[in-house]
Amino acid sequence: MDHRVTTGISGAQPADRRPDRRRRIPRTDAVLRDPRLVEAAGRLGWDGVKAAVRQAQERARAGAVPPEDVADTAVALLPRTAGGLRPVINATGVVLHTNLGRAALSAAARQAVLAAAGPTDVELDLGTGERARRGRTVLAALRDRVPSAAAAHVVNNGAAALALAAAAAAAGREIVISRGEMVEIGDGFRLPDLLASTGARLREVGTTNRTTVADYAAAVGPETAFVLKVHPSNFLITGFTRAAGVGELAALGVPVVVDIGSGLLGPHPLLPDEPDAETQLRAGASLVTASGDKLLGGPQCGLLLGAADLVRAVSRHPLARAVRVDKLTLAALEATLRGPDTPTGEALAADPVCLRRRARRLASSLGAAGVEVRAVESAAAVGGGGAPGVTLPSAALSLPEWYAAALRTGPVPVVGRLEAGRCLLDLRAVPAQDDERLAEAVRSAAAAGK
Repeated sequence: MDHRVTTGISGAQPADRRPDRRRRIPRTDAVLRDPRLVEAAGRLGWDGVKAAVRQAQERARAGAVPPEDVADTAVALLPRTAGGLRPVINATGVVLHTNLGRAALSAAARQAVLAAAGPTDVELDLGTGERARRGRTVLAALRDRVPSAAAAHVVNNGAAALALAAAAAAAGREIVISRGEMVEIGDGFRLPDLLASTGARLREVGTTNRTTVADYAAAVGPETAFVLKVHPSNFLITGFTRAAGVGELAALGVPVVVDIGSGLLGPHPLLPDEPDAETQLRAGASLVTASGDKLLGGPQCGLLLGAADLVRAVSRHPLARAVRVDKLTLAALEATLRGPDTPTGEALAADPVCLRRRARRLASSLGAAGVEVRAVESAAAVGGGGAPGVTLPSAALSLPEWYAAALRTGPVPVVGRLEAGRCLLDLRAVPAQDDERLAEAVRSAAAAGK
């Protein structure tokens, strides 16, 4: 009699001896020999490549991808650059979105940054071999764009420009300013605190809604360093209002410093109420401060334009070294000033008829792919502390609300806005050449959401 025990299932193996698919996941060193990953390591560094490989292996262990696809998955997961900032498509309808870095640089500015990334003649005269003034060509470009400015200086942002002016000209003295212009400039930073930190004393005049030239005249005295006018670029006061003009203030016999904020160098036909540097200087301002990464459409920087003696005092102040800009900013700024129109300028001038046509074309294409989408009219904004209250007619793609998160976290991040329970992708700040990238991002989000 045969007493052997059988399993009852012919050819079956004990459960703990069945093949484990995880054993087929390739080792890290084997994946890293993939030529695509070797090439990527030269651009991104081995740490970034190894992180992508480990993430791909984790997906394989979870059963999300087959073990044989680990290398392909790792390649797909590689970041575009070694830095942590990710390029996004700005479909918010806000042309200068602070959270998205404000102005997008022009192609000319990007090329200039790349050219300046290596050794440059930033402080060297190649003809004589001697030291030269830093940023001399960009300062010349600024004077060309603002003929009424006898001199110019560049610092790292708009707030630094105003703070440096106060430190150089008003430390221990008074700055006369209207109560209606004591603004908060964002992220909790307030203009009075900024100016007081330089050692200047603020002499407030007038009221929130009305300040006359007589109010300033009554406050001006021996301790007055300058009168400051600040453009309230991120809010509007309407109704029973009064503000003194630069020409009226210049007649008081003390310097007038004007912070125009948003960075227009000359009048803009679409923004007639937005102050610009040339007009303020012609009206009698001694010094104008502004930002470079707003309506000018350039890199983050602060501009000081005006009288030669004031600009020299500012540029030679000890704090000037602490807030100076690097060669990349100088390169981008000069290319912005001398080059073709910027993405900011193109977005501001975009034809609403063309925007609606693009929206209908995209909606038709996406709808044919099964996406629930429709083209709608929209209202865009300038943003970035410029032209408050100005709306720009635009067009958008309207999608179900859940697309907002899916698009933000997709392979090509797209940032839209939520309105009335829908995700709107406004085309005002989206270059036409990015339409297909935008459509592909929507298709990918739709496929992932099914």
